[in-house]
Amino acid sequence: MTIKEKQQEIIDEFAFLEDWEQKYEYIIDLGKELKGLSDDKKTDENLIKGCQSKVWIDAEFKDGKLFFNADSDGILPKGIVSLLVSIYSGHSMQEILDSDFEFISEIGLQEFLSPSRANGLMAMTKQIKFYAVAYQLKS
Repeated sequence: MTIKEKQQEIIDEFAFLEDWEQKYEYIIDLGKELKGLSDDKKTDENLIKGCQSKVWIDAEFKDGKLFFNADSDGILPKGIVSLLVSIYSGHSMQEILDSDFEFISEIGLQEFLSPSRANGLMAMTKQIKFYAVAYQLKS
């Protein structure tokens, strides 16, 4: 499935949820499904700057694709980062770089978040793009 198809799937899932309480619960449930990171991956290098909670994103390059895993000490940020991991993990660096984050505004996520959480979300998306650039330069 392409990144765009995964994004559309999320948009469609959010469309079925009637209010932000249901959307909030959905995001939290996504976080509960996230594998998480071992303590040795929760480093300053993987820590996302600008998040209200601690959020770590780790990337691994394998078979021409980037695979992300993440964790957070907060339930909502963990759900948000889980959403991003589910969309962008398993794609090539170029696919990630060519993608956009428009689905975030289409599901209204930024409107639902406090300004500091919205800044954290933007920091997470920038980190995913940063990993794609960094691994592209290495290869």
